[in-house]
Amino acid sequence: MTLDTELANQVLQKARQLLDRLESTKPTPLNDCRDNIYALRWNSGLGAQSIAWENKVERNDLLHIESQAKLLYDNTQQFVRGYPANNVLLWGSRGTGKSSLLQATLSEFFSQGLRVLEIIRNDFHDWPNIVAWVQQQQYRFILFCDDLSFDANDDSYKQIKAALDGSLNAVPDNALVYATSNRRHLLPEKMTDNLTAQHIDGEIHHGEAVEEAISLSDRFGLWLAFHPLTQDQYLQIVQHWLSRFGVEQQEEVWREEALRWALQRGSRSGRIANQFSRHYAGRILLGE
Repeated sequence: MTLDTELANQVLQKARQLLDRLESTKPTPLNDCRDNIYALRWNSGLGAQSIAWENKVERNDLLHIESQAKLLYDNTQQFVRGYPANNVLLWGSRGTGKSSLLQATLSEFFSQGLRVLEIIRNDFHDWPNIVAWVQQQQYRFILFCDDLSFDANDDSYKQIKAALDGSLNAVPDNALVYATSNRRHLLPEKMTDNLTAQHIDGEIHHGEAVEEAISLSDRFGLWLAFHPLTQDQYLQIVQHWLSRFGVEQQEEVWREEALRWALQRGSRSGRIANQFSRHYAGRILLGE
């Protein structure tokens, strides 16, 4: 055996050992969802895998989105009881409570047989396998798509569009799709989209192409809009979280600092209010 052959065999042996270690640490797909599993994530090629889902927000923590909360709660209750219900799109400004409201609402229905299967956008190409797996389960599922949006030249939205309505592999009876997005129509909109011109970038009847793109959001029967907070609403949420963290102070003590915090971040939202409250309460509790 030559030196080169011996070296090649050693490399192959080490490669096999590495592959064996990787195979042993690969997550095991679930054949069925079990009672003690609340949330799962779909992984193309591996199937559904359980994930940790720790909900740290209660519905009464979500101020100034009470109307959205009621609509989402009622729709989810209809679904778990076997009544007609809609797919839901929660859209609006960042940090306004879309994902938190979803988590708080879904947690309330765990004991009634509701489970969550998270699907990232890139895994929608595996939709037939997702449908086949969900249909075999005894539970009802919310298929959760967080921060769903598409680039202007990304036509993968057509996969989701077909899945939501009109496809042979439509959403199964024991599932609904709940999605969050910063965009109402999930795709970027341009000024040229509103022109009446019949020829744009080489395409005749450009308006028809635009209609096809924005029709994805029409597949969601229920739209819930989330808007930026007013200054008073922002301060009320700060007060709420400070109380939750054990800091009982009048607004005039921390008001200016809270407003500067929001100004530095260019946003007044529930997320920003929570972040300031953690920062401020932590300092107070440390004795600063």
